[in-house]
Amino acid sequence: MKVLVIGSGAREHALCRSLSLDPVVTALHCAPGNAGIAEVAELHQVDALDGAAVSALATELGADLVVVGPEAPLVAGVADAVREAGIPVFGPSKEAARLEGSKAFAKDVMAGADVPTARSYVCTTPEEVAEALNAFGAPYVVKDDGLAAGKGVVVTGDVEAAREHAAACDRVVIEEYLDGPEVSLFAITDGETVLPLQPAQDFKRALDGDEGPNTGGMGAYSPLPWADPALVDEVLQTVLQPTVDELRRRGTPFSGLLYAGLAITGRGVRVIEFNARFGDPETQVVLARLRTPLAGILMAAATGNLADLEPLRWSDEAAVTVVVASHNYPGTPRTGDPITGLDEVAAKDAPHAYVLHAGTRAEGGAVLSAGGRVLSVTATGADLTEARDRAYTAVARIGLDGSQHRTDIAAKAAADA
Repeated sequence: MKVLVIGSGAREHALCRSLSLDPVVTALHCAPGNAGIAEVAELHQVDALDGAAVSALATELGADLVVVGPEAPLVAGVADAVREAGIPVFGPSKEAARLEGSKAFAKDVMAGADVPTARSYVCTTPEEVAEALNAFGAPYVVKDDGLAAGKGVVVTGDVEAAREHAAACDRVVIEEYLDGPEVSLFAITDGETVLPLQPAQDFKRALDGDEGPNTGGMGAYSPLPWADPALVDEVLQTVLQPTVDELRRRGTPFSGLLYAGLAITGRGVRVIEFNARFGDPETQVVLARLRTPLAGILMAAATGNLADLEPLRWSDEAAVTVVVASHNYPGTPRTGDPITGLDEVAAKDAPHAYVLHAGTRAEGGAVLSAGGRVLSVTATGADLTEARDRAYTAVARIGLDGSQHRTDIAAKAAADA
């Protein structure tokens, strides 16, 4: 099977790494990729938002399957263009991807599917914003209606900061604050059958102790020893399957990866948001524990054959990933700094720990930073404590001037396990 992966982040590196280990994959391509992905896949330059260019590349390569990683190409309709070229594609249509592309659309779908979520208002004027903020009170939750690369949400006790964020957006969703721990649950679907993966928890705040601004994610871990064993089945029945059924009923079937961001509140499970693709950094830890070869799962979803798939196999090991970010992230990041220690991690920590590249580029034999989240270190172990130790040992080998990372990823879960 020839596979083409679209994207250039750590999520795509994790996907490419898993696909490269799958014996049915005979050729692996990625566009545009990054310095780390180049070690396992052949890279191609393409505008990931240009559906015609992506479908032309897939046709030229004779790809049997195209996997669209990031949300922006999905919302732009890239998967539709590939499907129109007659090539199986893992990723929802432009219409179905509105589940992530518009918070207001997602709320409407959840209402139609009777999915439990936070009460909310959609606001377009300062007057509507003021009324909604007053109705819910602090802490204030203000979400940009459109895509914002994981940084469009502000949760604050400062009403002026909430108003300021709302004013910077064309349209916002303001909703009640949901208490309780957050869980990320991915599900693969072909538009009818829904196959949940193992849950993970990520860390959105930039600093230890969940302080600082929201980011695209600074680390993650799986499994969740504190979670109810019945959680996955409950979410499948009350959230995932009803959402897929509702989208199909509306004539916009969702095929690909449905990501439910959940809050486990005192009143039960509530959906915080939906995404239309694998989440980063949760993908790194979920795929680290998946034992069923990945290509067959993605192809079954792309071709409508998930119901025929055997139950997924999972490792009993734990996985932890720690994101190393550039100076000033999540503000305007500094780029172009050399990254050292990657060979040392490969020599001393593999196979239990490895580096997945995100914002990197190769230049003259060196690897340089090229984005905000530069790379993530993923490690496995018999339990979360061992996985954490291995991850942070590997992180300590990496040199990147001015870089930052959280030191408390999975610490509480490991201590309480």
